[in-house]
Amino acid sequence: MSAKILVTGATGNFGKTTIDFLLNKGVAATHISALVRDEAKAQDLKAKGITLKIADYDNYDSLVTAFQGVDKLLLVSATDLQNRSKQQLNAVKAAQEAGVKHILYTSFERKNETETSPIAFLAKSHIDTDNAIKASGMTYSIFRNNLYLEVLPMFFGEKVLETGIFFPAGDTAAAYVSRNDLAEAVANVLMEENVESREYAMNNSENYSLKTAATILSDLTKTEIGYTSPSLDVYSDVLTKAGVPAEYVGMFVGFGAAIEQGEFYANSTDLEKLLGRKSISLQEFLKQTYLK
Repeated sequence: MSAKILVTGATGNFGKTTIDFLLNKGVAATHISALVRDEAKAQDLKAKGITLKIADYDNYDSLVTAFQGVDKLLLVSATDLQNRSKQQLNAVKAAQEAGVKHILYTSFERKNETETSPIAFLAKSHIDTDNAIKASGMTYSIFRNNLYLEVLPMFFGEKVLETGIFFPAGDTAAAYVSRNDLAEAVANVLMEENVESREYAMNNSENYSLKTAATILSDLTKTEIGYTSPSLDVYSDVLTKAGVPAEYVGMFVGFGAAIEQGEFYANSTDLEKLLGRKSISLQEFLKQTYLK
C-alpha cells in the first residue's frame, strides 16, 4: 500500500500495538509516521524506521504541520480526560486543514449519551469528537470500542485470588474485548484501499458478567473465588478508606454503575469480520493473565 499513515498516541499501548500490527502485516515503515510529544520516549519506534512527528494537542499549528502529506490519520483517544474534548477537536480541525483524506478514531460503546450517564465525564469528549469528525467532510472510520478486557484486573484488585471480586457491576453482562484484537482490527482497516465512512461496533461476540468471571477464575486456579457486588456508596467508602485517590474512586464507581445499567452489553459486533477470526474470550484472557 502506498497511503501515508499517521498514528497519534504512538507511545501508548493502543498506538504502539497498532503500529506493530501494521509492520507485521507488511506495511513498510516508510509509510508510517508516529505523532509524539516527547521524542525521547519514542526511540524504539525510530529504531523500527518509523518517522517521528513532534506535536502537541494543545498547539494547533504543530498539528497542522505534523499532518501535512498524511492520507490516513489514526486518532487514538487522548488520556487527558479534563482537556480531551478541546485537544481532539484541535486534531480533527487540523487534519481537515492539512488535507487528510481519511480519519480513524477510537471511540467507545455506549447507549446513554445524556448527562444522566454514570460515565458522562468520559463520554462527552468521545461524543464531541465523533460529531466533529462526521461534520468534517473527511471520510471516516469510527470504532465504538467496548471496555477492554485489560481493565478487569484493575477492577478486581491485586489480591483477587485471595479475596475474590468486589465490584459494583451487579449481574449485568458486558462484551469486554481484548485491546490487542481492537488494535489489529484497526490496523486491518488502515490497510484497506478504499474505505467508506462508517462506524464499527467493536464488541466481543459474547457478553460476560463478573459472576461468570469469578466462576472461570475459580476453575482456572482451582480455588473458590467469590463475587460481591456492593452498593455504590459502600464500594466508594471502602475504596476511599483504602486510600484510593478520589478521581479513581469516581471513575471506578462510574464504570460499575454503567456496566450494571447495561451500557456495555452488546448484541452485535463487526470485530470478528474485521479480524477474520473469533475475538479473544474472557476465559482465554483470564488464563493468560492469571496462569503465568
